[in-house]
Amino acid sequence: MTVVRFACALMLLQMVAGCSSDLDQLQTWTEAERRNAKPSVQALVPPKKFLPQPYDALDGVEPFSTQKLSVASKQEAAQPNSMLAAEMNRRREPLEAYPIDSMSMVGSMARAGVPHAILKVDNLLYYVKAGDYLGQNFGKILKINETEVVLREIVQDPSGEWVERTSTLTLQEAAR
Repeated sequence: MTVVRFACALMLLQMVAGCSSDLDQLQTWTEAERRNAKPSVQALVPPKKFLPQPYDALDGVEPFSTQKLSVASKQEAAQPNSMLAAEMNRRREPLEAYPIDSMSMVGSMARAGVPHAILKVDNLLYYVKAGDYLGQNFGKILKINETEVVLREIVQDPSGEWVERTSTLTLQEAAR
């Protein structure tokens, strides 16, 4: 048993001795290549000089102002075949001061056979019927039933054209 261990140890020692001579040659070659290598680094381009420009648009109209929108809608309403012409020339109703998403339908009823909806806005109740206006997009009530109010709104599409869209207010269930 000791003879086998001695033979294994002797073979292991010969293998390590054989590798060490290759390692010396590898280190010599690496050092020679490092000395002969000449790196080529391109010089950095100097930065361009920054010339600040004065901001001249400060005196102009703010692009998202209500003034600009009202001027655009008045120009659109001035055209004879515009959808907005009739809307801009009529008297505004109180519920047109509120956006549709701030309103909720809390009930419905009929007065003299005419369906009415009960809308809650800012903790106040309003009775509306077909033909009344509400919302900030020229919304006109088209139809009222027990569970919803259907209205027509006039809005701008992404290309800037005025188009009609149908919206609904649905009956809100009471929280228990």
